[in-house]
Amino acid sequence: QVQLVESGGGLVQAGGSLRLSCAASGRAFNTMGWFRQAPEKEREFVAAINLSGRNTLYADPVKGRFTISRDNAKNTLYLQMNSLKPEDTAVYSCAGGNLLVLRTSPANYNYWGQGTQVTVSS
Repeated sequence: QVQLVESGGGLVQAGGSLRLSCAASGRAFNTMGWFRQAPEKEREFVAAINLSGRNTLYADPVKGRFTISRDNAKNTLYLQMNSLKPEDTAVYSCAGGNLLVLRTSPANYNYWGQGTQVTVSS
């Protein structure tokens, strides 16, 4: 059974940092990504990484502040979030897909975690 389980969310003040983790089990994924969804907003792409970890892709609002990485030996995906802003508040979900090219659309990812809440206070 394939499972993705996120952890590391919480409440942090603006300017602070959090590190999200996503433990995958059941299979490995060529591409993994992070998405987020704020209340009453659509799910939006945050970052993606390929199997080797050499290629990454970021949404403009998080470039220079967030870093995506993966540890294939542990089958775990990470998202280091620095300089957090109140507008980063959302439920963050990890996703896994089979594509060999990094994509930003949720439709390209086959497996999803339940999500972890990140709240940034001003």
